[in-house]
Amino acid sequence: MNTTDFDLLVIGAGSGGVRAARMAAGYGARVAVAESQALGGTCVNVGCVPKKLFVYAAEFSHALSDARGYGWEMPAADFDWPTLRDNKTKEIERLNGIYQKLLEESGATLLRGKARLLDAHRVAIADREYHARHILIATGGRPFIPEFPGREHALNSDDMFYLEQLPERIAIVGGGYIAVEFSGIFKGLGIEIDLIYRRDRLLRGFDTELGETLAAQMQERGIRIHFNTEVERIEPAGAEFRASLSGGGQLTAGAFLYATGRKANTSGLGLENTRVQTGDGGAIRTDGSFCTAEPSIYAIGDVTGRVELTPVAIREAMVLTRNLFGDGEATAMDYDNIPSAVFSQPAIGTVGLSEQQARERFANVRVYRSEFRPLKATLGGGGDRALIKLVVDADSDRVLGCHMLGDHAGEIIQGFAVAVQMGATKADFDRTIGIHPTAAEEFVTLR
Repeated sequence: MNTTDFDLLVIGAGSGGVRAARMAAGYGARVAVAESQALGGTCVNVGCVPKKLFVYAAEFSHALSDARGYGWEMPAADFDWPTLRDNKTKEIERLNGIYQKLLEESGATLLRGKARLLDAHRVAIADREYHARHILIATGGRPFIPEFPGREHALNSDDMFYLEQLPERIAIVGGGYIAVEFSGIFKGLGIEIDLIYRRDRLLRGFDTELGETLAAQMQERGIRIHFNTEVERIEPAGAEFRASLSGGGQLTAGAFLYATGRKANTSGLGLENTRVQTGDGGAIRTDGSFCTAEPSIYAIGDVTGRVELTPVAIREAMVLTRNLFGDGEATAMDYDNIPSAVFSQPAIGTVGLSEQQARERFANVRVYRSEFRPLKATLGGGGDRALIKLVVDADSDRVLGCHMLGDHAGEIIQGFAVAVQMGATKADFDRTIGIHPTAAEEFVTLR
């Protein structure tokens, strides 16, 4: 084996890994990035980006339905799955090329192949051995399907972006944001959807009222939700598959998608050759500086199981590389008030504490809410209702949480996230004049 020296060797060319490599190279470090699959990681290839493209596609069916109330008459529309799938793939391939160009222009070296740690400073890739002063693990996560009879007949979220054809009916197992988003996507594309969840409400970890309101609207759109239900077995049933459910029921569908969480992508990484420690789901344990139990090895992003969001991984990469190679004061990652969105239909946007979290941490909490029919729906029809919610610490008047269910919720909450991060009070919201007529103005008119 040949030996090559780097100041930083990054394992994984997802959003966090690529940002770390570019930043470190910009500080003058000698950097390499190892990746065996498509550049961009989960987000670009089988996550945020293709999912959002599919959400756009699904929303056209609702727009076509609403159009009649606004005077538009048109012939029945036909949807062609291969066109969407293949156009999506072309766009992802374009983004893969952009990521490669970004790495090349930064001066980082791209190493193609599966990386395996040999010790605290050495990494084997293909038939070569590389030595690095620092090693960064940014390998992300992978879909998880639990063990049960017939597991081999289940699909994971990665598979859904490349289906040869769409079945008439899809059963989705899970109650988190991936399950909810795919339910809305495929329902919008004309597929019959059954959502099977072993608990009694969707989106645990989000504000309870948001999850309950979303579930009701999903059911109004025709998605059948089976709460407190588990799949015990899946077996072939002709051209379809049949599931035996807890309680004795059965359900037949053309495909079963398991959206039951993700686990750290560390298989075959060679962690056993180091002092790196792992926790639940194989997530790599780090301290506040992203350092593992092996002082020369760091980890960021989904592989740590901390906050599994692409912008968080990117920010972690920036903090880490600044501290390792920058010449300024050390900085720390702030995990408070991270905004997030669920691209369900209707969508959810949220920042700060839920009502439940706020009541656990603060003695005197006030909640302001408004539920209403959006203006667009008055002519378009449909049963969707928007929900706006502010959670406030009554003692300081500070806004602790800002939540929305409704169209464009992610876009709206991104702006309000700045206010929450800055410590805005309810009085600050009240002094702000709204833009009329918008759904967002409800946030500054709540009384």
